[in-house]
Amino acid sequence: MEVTVDSIKNIKISQHKKGYRFTIDSLLLADFVNKKNVEKIADLGAGSGIIGILLAGKYSKSRVLLIEIQKELAALAMKNIELNALTERVEILGIDINDIPTSGIKENSFDLIVSNPPFRTPVSGRVSPLNEKAIARHEIMLSLSSMIKSAFYMLKGKGRASFIYSTSRFIEVLEELKRHNMEPKRVRFIHSNRKSEAKMFIIEAIKEGGSQFTLEMPFFIYNENGNYTEEAMALFNCE
Repeated sequence: MEVTVDSIKNIKISQHKKGYRFTIDSLLLADFVNKKNVEKIADLGAGSGIIGILLAGKYSKSRVLLIEIQKELAALAMKNIELNALTERVEILGIDINDIPTSGIKENSFDLIVSNPPFRTPVSGRVSPLNEKAIARHEIMLSLSSMIKSAFYMLKGKGRASFIYSTSRFIEVLEELKRHNMEPKRVRFIHSNRKSEAKMFIIEAIKEGGSQFTLEMPFFIYNENGNYTEEAMALFNCE
């Protein structure tokens, strides 16, 4: 596929022109992470690597593992690691997330797991004819339960997992987190504007955490004039 190189914040990302391309979801998730100190980060279903690369910049002493099953996307992620001069701290592993427990990745070894996982069931919504998009958006190869199970396996005790998901499955997400001993800690709902319903939410859960919970202020992408809000603009600009 034809590749474009796009600049966002202070990084450059190569991505397929007609394949799966990152959206504001990735920027929202990277921005949502607020842990003070992080040594080891893993991005499950990393795509072209944007979230992990942004977090590598946010936590300059961290090591980041990108996990991506699609060979073409994993190759792009490798290019992006090199493009952003991060080969010493960021690596890509091309495996199925379901196979993490048998892949050689150590249990209880990560401080932070992030994921922008496929959130549509295989029978919901229009499935893209481009396989790259279909796998990224629909639960063809990775279910919600499997993603949370893998996050639990990889995280240290009290480690954090953050991911972005569709509000239509909010209750299901809470139930799955509880079922896997991941305690929901923070949630932020994402709205197109102040008059629209929330379509997405970002959630943070802690492995074997306590019951304290925070519902954060909603995030609005557009203002009443149809332009990006100041908070949304900040996602695109260098700090």
